Amino acid sequence: MASLLYRLGRFSFRRRRLLLSIWLAALAAIVAGFGVAGSALDEQFSIPGSQSQQALDRLKEVEPAAGGVSGQIVFTAPPGHRLSERTYAAGMQATLREAAHAPQVGAVIPPQKTGTVTPDGRTALAQVQYAVSAPAVKTSSLDALRDTAEPAEKAGLTTHVGGAVFGTRGVQIGSTEVIGVVVALVVLVITFGSLLAAGMPLVTAIGGLAVALSGLMLLTHVFSISSTAITLAVMLGLAVGIDYTLFILSRHRSQLARGMEVEESAGRALGTAGSAVVFAGLTVVVALAGLSVVGIPFLTVMGLSGAVTVVVAVLAATTLLPALLGFAGRRLVPKPTSRAARRERSDRPAMGARWIRATTRRPLVTVLAGVAALVVLAIPARELQLALPDNGSAPQGSTQREAYDTVSDAFGPGFNGPLLILADTAHARGGARGARSELTQVASDLKKLPGVAAVTPPQPTSSRTDQVLQLVPATAPDAQGTQDLVHSVRDYADGVRDRSGVSLAVTGTTAVNVDVSSKLSASLVPFAAVVVGLCLIILLIVFRSLVVPLKATIGFLLSVAAAFGAVVAVFQWGWLADVLGVTRTGPVVSFLPVILMAVLFGLAMDYEVFVVAGIHEEYAHGGDAKEAIRRGAPGAFRVVTAAALIMIAVFAGFVTLDDAIVKPIAFALAFGVLVDAFVVRMTLVPAVLALVGRAAWWLPKWLARILPTVDIEGRGLPPLAADGAADGREREVSRGR
Repeated sequence: MASLLYRLGRFSFRRRRLLLSIWLAALAAIVAGFGVAGSALDEQFSIPGSQSQQALDRLKEVEPAAGGVSGQIVFTAPPGHRLSERTYAAGMQATLREAAHAPQVGAVIPPQKTGTVTPDGRTALAQVQYAVSAPAVKTSSLDALRDTAEPAEKAGLTTHVGGAVFGTRGVQIGSTEVIGVVVALVVLVITFGSLLAAGMPLVTAIGGLAVALSGLMLLTHVFSISSTAITLAVMLGLAVGIDYTLFILSRHRSQLARGMEVEESAGRALGTAGSAVVFAGLTVVVALAGLSVVGIPFLTVMGLSGAVTVVVAVLAATTLLPALLGFAGRRLVPKPTSRAARRERSDRPAMGARWIRATTRRPLVTVLAGVAALVVLAIPARELQLALPDNGSAPQGSTQREAYDTVSDAFGPGFNGPLLILADTAHARGGARGARSELTQVASDLKKLPGVAAVTPPQPTSSRTDQVLQLVPATAPDAQGTQDLVHSVRDYADGVRDRSGVSLAVTGTTAVNVDVSSKLSASLVPFAAVVVGLCLIILLIVFRSLVVPLKATIGFLLSVAAAFGAVVAVFQWGWLADVLGVTRTGPVVSFLPVILMAVLFGLAMDYEVFVVAGIHEEYAHGGDAKEAIRRGAPGAFRVVTAAALIMIAVFAGFVTLDDAIVKPIAFALAFGVLVDAFVVRMTLVPAVLALVGRAAWWLPKWLARILPTVDIEGRGLPPLAADGAADGREREVSRGR
């Protein structure tokens, strides 16, 4: 691999105009295609084949108005008044009439029909049923529904329009998320001491991200890609794109400071640091593609979208960056008086060397202290609760959040997410009469189940054999009690089918979300096994060691557990909630664990490779095990520190989003990188290697014969050219040839 990338680096350096033209042409073509076709994002989360989804599809066939997504209009009379007063009643009826004729609305169910009027007569809840699913509802239709509240408001009523139809409509990335890029630029300037060098990783990363993002937007016409997947791709594209070019550029500048010829340095930087970049990128791609083992289509697409972005970032780092290095030429050589040049000439131990010496002086103490700290951080993870977010997590002040809070206060939280029960009586014993009797009994029995607030009588549909009941839980849609109730109703349905032949299926938006969360929770352990297995195999091949993969895997699991603990403390317990803008504590988005494990796995392996590769290289050249750590690890300290700070800054920028899906994921990634880079990779890794000594690099002979040999350290690169030839090539580059 190192030799191939060495030749690619020199080719890209020499043919820099060709490479730059190819990238610009690709960007222009994809952006033009996106400009013409636009995007077609799909915000629906579902599991095809699940009971709730099958029943919902059936309900859409027999009763489109009931099978589509629903909205709510909440009416509240002034204190001391009732909605039944003539003026208020007239205003409410006018609003309901306009809502019934609003675009895409299939039916409006007034409060009197469902009995959703408070005992004091001040507050009432009307249901608005759309004939289509949530992604098919146009934004203009939602605006029209909001406008229907005008007659009621003119009559003096307070109205709130909300419901499931106002769920996530896409993530909007604003100016605050650019803060992470600004912080990344500052870190790069401090790292390189040069604006030209600092700008190259940003230009390369943003160029690669623009190509990947435009391509993904075009693919939304073919695949169901959500805005959350796009946001994840943006986070990853920026973070790894900057980091990968940082690793290569740092090696290039270090070689230039030692007097290496420019083209040779570009090739060797790509053959050494570039090999680690390709390998690290491969681990991220494999981990993200591994999301497909979960078996949930929207999560598979999310993982593949991120993987595409990482692939493009690696391509940009290995082709576009060497081309830019060719254009920059000797202008990237650190000035003799610069801090970068002094660092290469200095015999004084740098901060990284001093840190490594401190952590390896008493390695056992370092390991015990580091592991204990991570275990303490992970303690809250035992209380991790998962669910898909509802409007209770919407931003404060939004119409859907106000409607949600009003309904919860007036009727109970369960009215924000009622369950639909589709009853199939085609095989009912006793025919139509037996079916009617059985459904009456079903409604009565369901009211007695724990956690049930209300049950409506069976309602007929266009099909003679299908009827619908609405069950209102006593708990919020994302509460554990609601999940338990869904399973209780299904257990009860099994008994109904056995005794009467009537089939009951629980469906609706809340039931679909419960099924998605249950599927994700059940797949967490198998997915973790896949990720851990990949970690062991990949590192076993790279470092040809048993201790290194085992250590890396345990460190990764500790980082993940600590990140889970921090998420629970902030998003469930409310620690620092006001500082981070968390508007409601409770369960976090159900696919956070698998996303965190997939992304953090790849990033952790990045840092593992860059830290351990230097140590392994020193040891491979015949150095003492402990001396190899002290000589090889400090070289990665500065680069890994800068890379981690950039990652943290980019992810932290997305914590500012008022989105219940992206915010906890971004926070978990930022905290996970913080812990993994600084506690695990740069503290525990050197300490563990120092503790085990030469045993860290032991591998059974039979296993060594089986494993392929992968050169990511540049051992197979050709020897350096003679000084005279090198000087001649440098003169050519300086003249711009």
